[in-house]
Amino acid sequence: MENKNVGLAFTLVFALYLAYVMFFPSPNSVQKQQKQQILPSQTESLPPVDEKKATQPPPIKTVLETPPAPKVIPAEFQNILKRDLTVENDFFKAVLTTAGGKIKSFELKKYLATRDLGSPNIFLINTDVAKMATLGTSGTEGFLFSSESLYKVSEKDDHIKLGAGESRTVIYKTVQGNLLIEKIYTFSSDGYQFNLDLRLTNLGLTPVNGGVQLFLQQAWLDTGEKSSSFFGLGGGGFSHVGTATLVDKDLKTDSVEDLGKASVAYDGNIYWTSFEDKYFIQALVPLGEFEEQKVFLEKGDSYVQNRFEVRNQSISPGSSLTLPFLGYFGPRDTDLLKGVGHKLEEAVDFGFFEIIARPLLEVLKFFNSFVGNYGVSIIILTVLIKLLFWPLTQKSYTSMKAMQRVQPEMAKIRVKFKKDKARLNKEVMELYRKHKVNPLGGCLPMVIQIPVFFALYKVLLEDIGLRHAPFMFWIQDLSAKDPYYITPVVMGITMFIQQKLTPTTMDSTQAKLLNYMPLIFTFMFLSFPSGLVIYWLVNNLLTILQQYLIHKKTPTVEA
Repeated sequence: MENKNVGLAFTLVFALYLAYVMFFPSPNSVQKQQKQQILPSQTESLPPVDEKKATQPPPIKTVLETPPAPKVIPAEFQNILKRDLTVENDFFKAVLTTAGGKIKSFELKKYLATRDLGSPNIFLINTDVAKMATLGTSGTEGFLFSSESLYKVSEKDDHIKLGAGESRTVIYKTVQGNLLIEKIYTFSSDGYQFNLDLRLTNLGLTPVNGGVQLFLQQAWLDTGEKSSSFFGLGGGGFSHVGTATLVDKDLKTDSVEDLGKASVAYDGNIYWTSFEDKYFIQALVPLGEFEEQKVFLEKGDSYVQNRFEVRNQSISPGSSLTLPFLGYFGPRDTDLLKGVGHKLEEAVDFGFFEIIARPLLEVLKFFNSFVGNYGVSIIILTVLIKLLFWPLTQKSYTSMKAMQRVQPEMAKIRVKFKKDKARLNKEVMELYRKHKVNPLGGCLPMVIQIPVFFALYKVLLEDIGLRHAPFMFWIQDLSAKDPYYITPVVMGITMFIQQKLTPTTMDSTQAKLLNYMPLIFTFMFLSFPSGLVIYWLVNNLLTILQQYLIHKKTPTVEA
């Protein structure tokens, strides 16, 4: 096998890979920016939520219009007024409402929407419309209660501020039919997670049977783009925006666009279900061992919904049923998610080369812990990878130079034995043995490096550490594109120089095609995160240095 197509093949493989992840996300690892911000003024004009249900399996009626009232409604549940309660710690500020006992606002206090001076914080949830709030609850079959019921709240204060080591339990109660429904929130000071227990008590004289549903709901406004993004901060086709559910050992991801075409349902051992973007996630984790649990995912005209359902539950008279859940509304940071447990760290999916990507991410974080600059850390990591592969790259380019030297003799053999294929192959192999040339010597070392390049590409694209992380000079956000396009242009120039220094045995047609690659890559990298461009630029510069040293030691091929 001759090595004349190595440069072209490697470049085309990488170009096709980039094009693939940009325009055709894979089913289980569709790359994962910010969602369209839903402000109160916007959501007030949204149409009512469509009550359509997932199409697989067949839909069921989940909210009853007028649940029968008990003979005597306890006085404490009469004349309940709408009221908001704010709970905050050092990480978030949540606003809960008695309208459904839901969360209507969830603000992340450590993350700004933009790098602009005076930028507001990120809001994962922000609405004044009750139907658009999240963590609504409803019953099915014999459990007759609606997600829009008014709840009585246990707290008399309107604001709770949690200090270090503190926690607080807030209970929302309502009575519908013969059921007492309680939503028990427990907030602590040590992170973005909180607990939610759903407790149903049978106040009647006969057993009741039915199902319970918990809605993880995200208000959504279609932008008409292929890949919409939270808060309009960009992201395009580079990242996943939609739902993610860990079922058994499989991560199921469904984009907003796909859910708009067809609803989806999952059952089995469900670890968690979530709505996520490139950097943030709202996850719901069932903590109990529920039988007949399912997750229904759907997109309506103004919302995206994860509906977690537990069916076939029975409550005896005077008895209670408790369904425990954990919520995590925060950054998609692998360390934080791993600390929460329940395999939430698998929400950060690095794709096919994840086994390489995760160690690279840890090394990148290690360097950043010392230098305090992710841009410098990227450069150090790039140099380290280049040094590790230096011997393989040296062997690759040396082999390509050797192949280049035997091309004149190779051409003569092909002309001489063009009608005798068996003799031609024999003479070619003899030529390789005579000059000690390995036709695979230039190809295999480069193939070995491809997984590392792709894995690091995913790390730099997904790591939240790069979000709003400054480098130097005009690059003040490594997760955003270069505002002046300087680094992509310089990267294209270095790629052109590298290409000219790379030994080649291509014919004229292949060589012409390869000449367009620097221009194509420059165009593609214009909108790439600057951190990724810096990696590719530094890698090109190191490759040029290595090629220069090889050229000094190896005689050039005579024309």
